[in-house]
Amino acid sequence: MKKVRIVAMRRVEHRDLMARYENPIEHACDVLEGQEWVSIDGRCPEGLCPEAWKSMREFVEALARGEGNFFDGWMRNPHSAMISCNDGFRPVSFFIAAIE
Repeated sequence: MKKVRIVAMRRVEHRDLMARYENPIEHACDVLEGQEWVSIDGRCPEGLCPEAWKSMREFVEALARGEGNFFDGWMRNPHSAMISCNDGFRPVSFFIAAIE
């Protein structure tokens, strides 16, 4: 199986939506832009947000198996994907790509 690099590319906060709909919370996301992880054998890397993993797991597992070309040519590199976590208030975009 191939290793898959996961890189936090961009972090966004929708403050207007947070103010309108979210209950105040003390702790949200710890992911920082530029932070990287490597998935081995299609498993969740240590330290990666479990909720972010839920959003990307199927893509990482497919890339680890050597698959790709998601959505018929969506990405320039067919062995990669750009996936966002499922937090609608502060989504993080992750670039994932097979590296071996």
